[in-house]
Amino acid sequence: MNSSADKMDFDVLVIGAGLVGASLVCALENVVIRQGLRLAMVETHDLSQPRDTPPGFDARASALSLGTCCIYQQLGLWPDLVDQARAITTVHVSDQGSFGVSRLQACAEGVPALGYVVKNHLLGDVLLQRLRGFRKQGQVSMFSPDVVERLSPVPGGMKVQLKHSEISASLVILADGGRSGLMHQLGIGLQQRDYHQQGIIANIALDRPHNGTAWERFAGKGPMALLPLMGDQPCVGLVWTVADEEADSLYSLADDDFLAILQQRFGYRAGRFIAVGKRDRYPLTMRIAKEQVRPGLVILGNAAHAIHPVAGQGYNLSIRDTVALADNISDSLARKIPVGDLGRLQEYWQQQLSDQSLTSRFCDGLVRLFSRTDTASVLSRNLGLVALDYCYPVKSTFTRKAMGF
Repeated sequence: MNSSADKMDFDVLVIGAGLVGASLVCALENVVIRQGLRLAMVETHDLSQPRDTPPGFDARASALSLGTCCIYQQLGLWPDLVDQARAITTVHVSDQGSFGVSRLQACAEGVPALGYVVKNHLLGDVLLQRLRGFRKQGQVSMFSPDVVERLSPVPGGMKVQLKHSEISASLVILADGGRSGLMHQLGIGLQQRDYHQQGIIANIALDRPHNGTAWERFAGKGPMALLPLMGDQPCVGLVWTVADEEADSLYSLADDDFLAILQQRFGYRAGRFIAVGKRDRYPLTMRIAKEQVRPGLVILGNAAHAIHPVAGQGYNLSIRDTVALADNISDSLARKIPVGDLGRLQEYWQQQLSDQSLTSRFCDGLVRLFSRTDTASVLSRNLGLVALDYCYPVKSTFTRKAMGF
């Protein structure tokens, strides 16, 4: 799938064909067609080869806000996803052992769903098929499999040293994940907060239908989320935040013992947990790039910001960034300004800064508030949940923000 383009300089080069990088290329399709954008992508994996499909019960999933789904509808991707997506019609928020409960409901907002849950490999396959179509039509040059060994700033953009060739671009977009070695090479630091927690992820079978309900349960030692999944049997995706000191023991438990402790911590609001799929875990930190734009460079996705999964907002925030960046690139071309112009890129970053700051602070604040066990904190947050449930204007504003609007 390596590019055979004779001219090896581009307007935009996207590094990383993950969910965010691939979504950006899709968002730039009209810019390529209508404005002649010269677009390229580099990916370490061979995108021409079929990928392994995980067993259905073990497939990881993401919660897409309604705003993200609307973006994918505009990009023409949603029709290929909707039949595999499970609507979230209710979000049930509660605090273990306390009276505070709040319910966010799609019907109250006049929408069919607050969001949808999609298995990551299905979303990736839809994006990959679109990338292959772009490459076949000559709309994007693909360097895959290939590796970026060095980025060097040059007048008018970036020189990019690949494993077997050298190219250049007016704008390079780093979307290669939260462990980007290229960021380190460029001297871009990170602001980090270690929560001393790990996220345990697994799919859980239930003894009753979930009816499109997502549960957010704050259980003293860390929040627990259950996301409704598609499937022949009632099944939910678990994201369980646990302290570092108990992560090893919980992760290594036999399935029955794991389910017993999960049931004891979560309770029976979702029913009885009867089976668990493959478990994964990862450390939880908040990481934000100290620089997201430089002349000829943008940091995007997890490379730009990784936030706590407590409210499932990380990927949705990245997609909002992606659309804003695509609009910025299109507007620069229309105004005959180089797409890598620092002033234009700073306009993009300033536009997104408020959204990024509010979202990251909100998730960080939730973790801090619901990790406290003193009486005053427990009472105040439960009163807050009750107030949210009964004050419709506030709840509606909160719900629509969670929906990405």
